[in-house]
Amino acid sequence: MQETHKKILFKYYSTYLEEIVSETMWAEIVDLEKGYFKLDNIPFFGPLIATDDIFRAEYDENEKFFMHKETIESSGNSILQILLLEKEFDKEIIIEKLKTINCISESLNDTFFAVEVVKNTDYSIVKSVLAEYESNSIIEIEEPCLSDKHRTDLLKN
Repeated sequence: MQETHKKILFKYYSTYLEEIVSETMWAEIVDLEKGYFKLDNIPFFGPLIATDDIFRAEYDENEKFFMHKETIESSGNSILQILLLEKEFDKEIIIEKLKTINCISESLNDTFFAVEVVKNTDYSIVKSVLAEYESNSIIEIEEPCLSDKHRTDLLKN
């Protein structure tokens, strides 16, 4: 993976943690000379970027990493953050349900996971799957990076 990918450093304000965080994520090299990369990870804490987005990064001598500078092209994918409020609930139930509608997840710990919603998935279906859990106070959902396509999906109903 090292030849085709680089670890990129993202620094941003996390509304979830209410502080500036640093998160490293893998990205596919698109054009190293121009500093163009395609995100190949699901972000945990909510920078305004989603998987497959094209972005520009520059090498930072102090940090010893390429650092995200700007997003150039949106993939149309979205990222959700889900916090499990009910400690006894098995989050794998939700993760498996999301998988059946083409949404993959990455867990940070027992109570927090991030979800990738790809562009061709109807976001209104994703919302309806999660709505029952949210209305029963099992989970809390944040939408730090919701694409225009997925915003439009919600308006259709």
